[in-house]
Amino acid sequence: MLMPSIFGENLFDNFFDDFNRTMPKAFKYSAPQSSIMKTDIKESDAGFDLDIELPGYDKDNVQAELKDGYMTITASTGSESEDKDPNGKFIRRERYQGSCSRSFYVGEEITKEDIKAKFENGILKISVPKKQPQPKVEEKHYIAIEG
Repeated sequence: MLMPSIFGENLFDNFFDDFNRTMPKAFKYSAPQSSIMKTDIKESDAGFDLDIELPGYDKDNVQAELKDGYMTITASTGSESEDKDPNGKFIRRERYQGSCSRSFYVGEEITKEDIKAKFENGILKISVPKKQPQPKVEEKHYIAIEG
């Protein structure tokens, strides 16, 4: 059964908060923060420049897709840590797998060839040009009249 997010990341977060007052929230979990994919969008005469923060993600795990005028950025990551005692028995073993995605409407006239993307230092830089939608030219369709 799915539970509402009143419990935060862990059911016992609030219960143990009294015991961990001196420990900052950032150090409680090894999982990435939920506030990922922070995006800065800058408009220029030529188009839009997006800077999407993806700290801790590898370039190979980041994808950009263009479909029906929407550009969707998807990133996935995983980590594993384990602590063993000197005899080799596990004391703690944790794994994390996660992914995130975000979509931006760029217009149906934009093609994948128009968009330029570069990933460096944990930031995905994307340039999307401005294109004016082409007005549809109305075609006349004549109906054959017999007689």
